[in-house]
Amino acid sequence: MSQAQRLLLIAPSTLTRTPAFERAGALAKAMQMPLHIVAFDYLQALAVAGLFAPEQMNRARDGYLQNHRQWLTEQAGLISQHGVQVTSEVVWVQHPYEEIMHFVSEMPLALIIKDAQEESALQRIFFAPLDWQLLRDCPVPVHLVTNALNPRPRNILAIVDVLRDEEQDNVFNDQIINAAVKLANECDAHLELMHVYDWAAIYVQDMGFGALPLATGIYEALGTTQREVFAAMAERHGVPPEYRHFIEGNPVLSICEFAAEHRTDIIVMGTVQHKGLNKLLGTTAEQLLQRAPCSVLAIKPGRVLQS
Repeated sequence: MSQAQRLLLIAPSTLTRTPAFERAGALAKAMQMPLHIVAFDYLQALAVAGLFAPEQMNRARDGYLQNHRQWLTEQAGLISQHGVQVTSEVVWVQHPYEEIMHFVSEMPLALIIKDAQEESALQRIFFAPLDWQLLRDCPVPVHLVTNALNPRPRNILAIVDVLRDEEQDNVFNDQIINAAVKLANECDAHLELMHVYDWAAIYVQDMGFGALPLATGIYEALGTTQREVFAAMAERHGVPPEYRHFIEGNPVLSICEFAAEHRTDIIVMGTVQHKGLNKLLGTTAEQLLQRAPCSVLAIKPGRVLQS
C-alpha cells in the first residue's frame, strides 16, 4: 500500500451516511490527506446458514457485500468531489478490531475516525465495545464523532492535566496541545486550552473522608503552583491568555458545561491505560468520554497527529 499518511474512516455496517462521513471528508481536505473508508460486515444468520448450505450462503454473502461496496463507492465519490483522494472497501469479518489493527500495521495512518453511539434522551455517549477497545488499545489517535453540525470543526477544546509534574506527564500534555494546535491551524478553527483543578477531591484522596481539613491551605497553594505551570505551558505553545482556562471545580461538569456553552466541536484529550488493570482511563477522563456533549479526539502517549 502507499506510504502516504492517510485517514481511516470506519463506516457503519448499515447503508447510512452518518456524521463521521462529513467529518472525515472535511478533515481529509483540511489536512490534505487521502481518505480510506472501510465497512465491516457480518451477519450471524448467514454464518449459521452456511453450516447447512454453504453454496447458498456464499452467494447471499457475495450479493450482500456487492450491494454494500456499490453504496460505499458512491459515498466515496461524493467526498472526492471536494478534491479529496478517497478509496473504499467492505470486509466480511466478525471481529473488526483485529482487522483494524491490520490497517494500522499496513497503512501509515494519521487518524482513525468513527461514529460514536449516542443516546440523545440522556444527552450522553454510550460507547460500543469496539469504541472502548480503540480508545484503550489502538496506538493511532481516535476521533469519535457524535454529530457533524460543523463538518470542518470551528471550535476545539484541548484538555490537559497539570496536577502531576513527572516529566512523562509534561511530555504527554505537550503532545495533546500540539495535536490540538495542529488541528486548529489546519481547520482554521478557534482553540481553547483548559485545566480543571479540584483541590477538594485531591485532599479527600490523600487524607480520607474522616480527616479534618487542616491542610486546606496547602492544597490551595498547590493550586497556585499548578496555575503557574498551566500558564507556562500555554505560553510555550502560543495560546493567548484569553483562551486559557484554569478552573477550580468538578472536572467533568466544568468541561462539559464549557463545551456546551462555547459550542465546542471537538474535545482533544489524552487517554492512557493503567498498568495491571483492564481499565481505559482515570475516573475523570472515563466519565468525560461518557458525558462529553461533543465529539472527542483521543491522543495516546507518544502519538500525535501527522501533517
